[in-house]
Amino acid sequence: MDVTAPSEGRLGRTAGEVATYVVGAAVWAPSVHNTQPWQFTASGSQITLHADVRRQLRVADPRGREMMISCGAALLTAKLALRMLGYVPETRVLPDPADPLLVARLRWRRQAPPAVAEERLFDQITRRRTHRGGFEPVPPDPGLLEVLRHDAARHGAVLRVAITDQARAVLAAITDMAQQFESLDTAYVRELVSWAPPPGSNQLDGVSASSYPARPELTSPYFPGRDFAAGRGWGLPSSSTISFTRFTGLVCLLTTPADGPSAWVDAGQALQLILLRASTCGVAAALHSQPVEVGWLREAIRAQLGDSSYPQLVLRLGTVLQNAVSFRRPANAVLASPLHGGP
Repeated sequence: MDVTAPSEGRLGRTAGEVATYVVGAAVWAPSVHNTQPWQFTASGSQITLHADVRRQLRVADPRGREMMISCGAALLTAKLALRMLGYVPETRVLPDPADPLLVARLRWRRQAPPAVAEERLFDQITRRRTHRGGFEPVPPDPGLLEVLRHDAARHGAVLRVAITDQARAVLAAITDMAQQFESLDTAYVRELVSWAPPPGSNQLDGVSASSYPARPELTSPYFPGRDFAAGRGWGLPSSSTISFTRFTGLVCLLTTPADGPSAWVDAGQALQLILLRASTCGVAAALHSQPVEVGWLREAIRAQLGDSSYPQLVLRLGTVLQNAVSFRRPANAVLASPLHGGP
């Protein structure tokens, strides 16, 4: 899908054309298991973003935390798309206490040309991919980390880096424990498999077999990925010709000072900004939500932090040679006008 903003005539579009363009970009935001748990409604110069509970992971995400993080990522992407059209987005997050699924209202009334940095971020929206495996032994530029920390802080989140071997080993061990714990839950496995379409499927959501390795890629310390194939041999063959054990990457933890829908939306916006910024530097991210899905393990991470922050996601940043393939539903599948109801 082409979501490239035209260099001319940006402000000559109708409100409907703006909404379609913005949502067409927003759907490329990352979401847990590529569930794409969002719905949009357009009315005049306003877009509303709702969480779609029909796509919530009832077993892995009973509180809707990951669903709201996913919606936060879509919100950040929508705002960036408005900037490409020369508009200044006005956002109200969780504006109606009586409607907890109403994530945000987004309006555009003022105009200003986009900055070069915003254009670079926008260029990565459809290029960025979630990585599921090890990395090549080429570390990210040391200066990138400070930029990513600043990006997280812009949305009230903190990007923490596991600097020591011990810190990395602890997060790896907790991730491994969470993966094993969830794998013993039949309902969890059934839910996971339901979002893993077979090779050659035309499904436009879920985790494609072309986006994860056929065999686990060992890293040291080892951060296990999800077993989407469930032993069926699906996935991509290894692209590494350097060594059997691949690079773990820069291990990070995304945290927020509070824990509730507003903080989750903030975490999603911070996450998407981090991912897009990293992608402009040729850096990919592997995301691990397992350790924060198991309550007692999430609390174990909190205890390690020692400052009452709430962990929202474990990330590994690094360089890859093989780009995964991902799919999204088109804008018209998730966008409606108030007169026509849901999509």
